[in-house]
Amino acid sequence: MSSVPLRLGVLASGSGTNLQSILDACAAKTINAEVALVISNKRTAGALVKASSVGVDSQVISHKAYTTRKSFEEALVQSFRLRNIQLVVLAGFMRLLTSHFLNAFRNRVINIHPSLLPAFPGVNAQQQAFDYGVKFSGCTVHFVDEGMDTGPIIAQAVVPVLDTDDVETLQKRILVEEHKLLPQVIQWIADEQIM
Repeated sequence: MSSVPLRLGVLASGSGTNLQSILDACAAKTINAEVALVISNKRTAGALVKASSVGVDSQVISHKAYTTRKSFEEALVQSFRLRNIQLVVLAGFMRLLTSHFLNAFRNRVINIHPSLLPAFPGVNAQQQAFDYGVKFSGCTVHFVDEGMDTGPIIAQAVVPVLDTDDVETLQKRILVEEHKLLPQVIQWIADEQIM
């Protein structure tokens, strides 16, 4: 177990609530990690505001500025390598990554997804679960591979679907568990309990 904090690079496209849970855990020293760089493909992402509010470096690297996926991913790789990133965390990053990026950080890219994978991969997972009528949903942290939410599962948290739920209330309760599970998995990786 290393006393040196694990250097995290976070990819985010949205509001950044999972990023905030990581930042909070780092600040509270409940995880032995530091967010060294946040990259978003969207200039308006709330994650960028959350990063800058605590002095974490952030960048916008828009996929629209590149003619190929490979050139976009190469820009991501170079930014993370410049910061000596040890673990890449997808926290609401809404782009599929190819082998070009994943080979640069082999077995060092994780994602949080709002369903109990392999059920309901892709977008609108909570709506999919609700429409299907499941009695339990939840969230999954998994290693990222070239598929859509198909990488090896690391950990899951289960959330019951209540009779009084609508999609919004289910989303909120799953998000509470996401904010606990993602930092926990990062700590396991920092402790080298997961390789």
